[in-house]
Amino acid sequence: MSTITNSTNIFWQECQIGKPDRQKLLNQKGCVVWITGLSGSGKSTLACSLGRELHTRGKLSYVLDGDNLRHGLNKDLGFKPEDRTENIRRTGEVAKLFADAGLICVASLISPYRRDRDACRAMLPDANFIEERFHLAFF
Repeated sequence: MSTITNSTNIFWQECQIGKPDRQKLLNQKGCVVWITGLSGSGKSTLACSLGRELHTRGKLSYVLDGDNLRHGLNKDLGFKPEDRTENIRRTGEVAKLFADAGLICVASLISPYRRDRDACRAMLPDANFIEERFHLAFF
């Protein structure tokens, strides 16, 4: 694990163009829509459908799919509880950056631990985190 939190020479770099400027340019408010549920419940299908609908309405969005992230950013992680927690933390950090850029970020992944989702929610200073637990029901 990284020791960056112990470093004293790492500082957040502010730029002249901020989130409000990007949101004004895009004519939308950046946020995170977090879709969670069991494997095979339809999370990815819902996320892609939402992304397509947002696109048709002229809104810029990006889908962060849990399986796709495990092909790259999170490919070093397994499925032990601590790896799942790190998977969610990394995804939350990326989602936060997308929201800061003014995008509507749709995160779709198995995130079984409430504390991990709450930690992602807390990353967004203006509480732009929408959570949906998705359960596919067969009748």
